[in-house]
Amino acid sequence: MTTPEAAFIANPVSGDAPLTVHFSNESQGEISDYHWDFGDGSTSHEPHVQHVFENDGMYTVTLVVSGPGGRDQTQTTVHVLNASEAVLPDLRSGAAQSTLLRILSQAGARAVLEAETPDLGLAEIRPFPFLAIVGQMEMRIALMLAMINPAVGGVLLIGPRGTGKTTAVRSIGGILPDVEVSDCEEGALPEDLKSENARYLYPDCWEKLQAGKPISHYEPVRLVELPLNARLEDVVGGINERVAVQQNKVRIERGILARADNNLLYIDEVNLLDDTIVDAILDAAAQGSYTVRRGAMSGTYRARFVLIGSMNPEEGRLRPQILDRFGLRVNVRGLTSIEERLEVYKRVRAYRTQPHAFIKQWELSTAETRDEVILARARLKETLLSDDAINVGLALVQKLDIDSHRAEYTMFEAARAYAAADNRTLATPQDIRAVAPLALRQRRSEFMNQFFENQAIEDEQIRRVMDEIS
Repeated sequence: MTTPEAAFIANPVSGDAPLTVHFSNESQGEISDYHWDFGDGSTSHEPHVQHVFENDGMYTVTLVVSGPGGRDQTQTTVHVLNASEAVLPDLRSGAAQSTLLRILSQAGARAVLEAETPDLGLAEIRPFPFLAIVGQMEMRIALMLAMINPAVGGVLLIGPRGTGKTTAVRSIGGILPDVEVSDCEEGALPEDLKSENARYLYPDCWEKLQAGKPISHYEPVRLVELPLNARLEDVVGGINERVAVQQNKVRIERGILARADNNLLYIDEVNLLDDTIVDAILDAAAQGSYTVRRGAMSGTYRARFVLIGSMNPEEGRLRPQILDRFGLRVNVRGLTSIEERLEVYKRVRAYRTQPHAFIKQWELSTAETRDEVILARARLKETLLSDDAINVGLALVQKLDIDSHRAEYTMFEAARAYAAADNRTLATPQDIRAVAPLALRQRRSEFMNQFFENQAIEDEQIRRVMDEIS
């Protein structure tokens, strides 16, 4: 005869009161009698039993087994909780905790539920509210004009470190309406499929649209930041090396410029970026698209983004050719008012201490500003320049000896945006006066003026010598 050895496994049907538990007998040996005591006044003599614990609490469940070779018992504790505190209870008896069961329990649902959530190191991006920036009105006006009318050609922020340039750029997205984003691999939007060759240019999108499936959705405007170590291939795109190696196919991958379409592209420390990359970015921003050619393959991508750059003149100058390509230029200096600098400290401290609460304080004004931007964009389509505004602008450029024709274009487009933001459909000389410093500063070249003066003197000498000879 063998000595009885008591063991059981309890399988809970639910984790809260009333709790139904199925007790499965796992005892071994020669057994003639089973005695269950559930700790709530109930007993049973069945080998396998299902019991209901009506009330929440802690119950000690005991199984006693008897046979010709003797008797044995084992216990486990059942925690019955109310619905608000329900958890998966541990209902394994001591004798039933074999090596196999311990392995299974560690790999089962309990281990998943009881495991601590790993820290993935991910941070929630909550930018500083744009309207909470203290002072710096010229910088904020320039950014707003570029958001209302991207035709101004972007914004360049010039100033020392710590003056809020990057903070302002990263917060501007909060006042912008959502943009339409493609769901297709080709990146096509519904408007692109109106062309005659759409079914050949965008086969994936074409099939989805014909099947009645959506090919786009709306999402918040993203700020795409260009890293200083970016390569030209990263910026404009190139051959997908992974596809080339794994699938033996040649596929042109979109670059950062294409991914910034309908979004904001920010270049911090633009004066430290390679000139070749800057030229490619400025060309794409001016044309609204760019073409990538790799061997016999080529692809043309949209690049309709608002370009924003920042730089610290202490760290190097920007080439005049590149400087001229930025529409609006803002000289950003530190605040000089003691009251304003104190307010900066208070707001930054509040933001860093309780960012969610601080951002919530500015939610209403941010939403109102977003609505104003939407209305200004719609009004811009009807906004014109008065004859007086045109004459004042042209005379101003001429008297300042500015050669670049981008001067008038930027100034007039900024004036239209300024008027639209002011709920008007006609830009006046006052609008020209408001935006002229932003559009015209640093466009006048003393070097070029001196160069042409010297050339004029040389041309006169050539004509005089020719007269003497003839």
